[in-house]
Amino acid sequence: MAKKAMILAAGLGTRLRPYTLIRPKPLFPVLDTPLLAAILRQIRAAGFGPVVVNAFHLAEQIVAAFRNESEVILQVESKEMGTGGGLRLALPNFDDAPVLIVNGDVVHNLDLARIYEEHLRSGNQVTMVMHDHPRFNTVRVATDGRIPGFAAAGAAPAKAGERLLAFTGIHVVDPAVLAPIPEGNFYNIIDRYRDLITAGGRIGALVVRDHFWTDMGTPADYLDLHRQLLTGEGSRSLPVVASMSRPVYQGKGVRLGKNVRFDDWVAIGSNAVIGDNAHLSRVVVWDGAAVAAGTVASDTILT
Repeated sequence: MAKKAMILAAGLGTRLRPYTLIRPKPLFPVLDTPLLAAILRQIRAAGFGPVVVNAFHLAEQIVAAFRNESEVILQVESKEMGTGGGLRLALPNFDDAPVLIVNGDVVHNLDLARIYEEHLRSGNQVTMVMHDHPRFNTVRVATDGRIPGFAAAGAAPAKAGERLLAFTGIHVVDPAVLAPIPEGNFYNIIDRYRDLITAGGRIGALVVRDHFWTDMGTPADYLDLHRQLLTGEGSRSLPVVASMSRPVYQGKGVRLGKNVRFDDWVAIGSNAVIGDNAHLSRVVVWDGAAVAAGTVASDTILT
């Protein structure tokens, strides 16, 4: 039986504005590779397919990029559905087997095939991949591996015998869990998980360590991801990493003017033009961008 998966790629990316007014967050380039293409590559390499990809904000760009991809089911949503609403809409594309779900804004080197196998062995209805990341630690995890609740949205904090951990955005779900979600409405999947816990269902945590993971949620996060990849701090096993001899990445067809200076790390997308006497430091230049002569820029994104 095919192992099916879904990439959640319909979010508005409000924390990344104004850049998400130009491109949807899942198409942001990471070393010249659209993030969604890298995630799809990881999922396929782990043996999953077909893969559902939902789209809402600037959906036409996602459709144009992936309409000819084999075993990709594009789910274009006419309104904002939320994570749960999007999953409910995709339910007819799944069978009875568990579904791997991956957020379309995370970069990681986790073993997706192992995660799926762990879910099959666990007896869980849902397995959420968790880690210790203090900035996002809002999920209560018991010592026996169960998830008894969520600390966000007014729920109780961790109790005795529990700890707070962060959700990686990767989970495996039995499709029957999705069926009670109201059709055609905005719905958050965490609300469905809360209801499942209240009804006595089992949601388990698979806790991971010693891995690379980042949530590309803000401009600072996006820049820091490139810093990690270009300085060697990030994992070399990521699908977006290209080989290079120094912390400057240049895509194909880049044109550099005279006396261009790079300090620290810089990533320049394909076919970008950098004008004379430009001075860039800790900057991501998107593919096709034109940087004016004399530009001095640091710690920013140039589109």
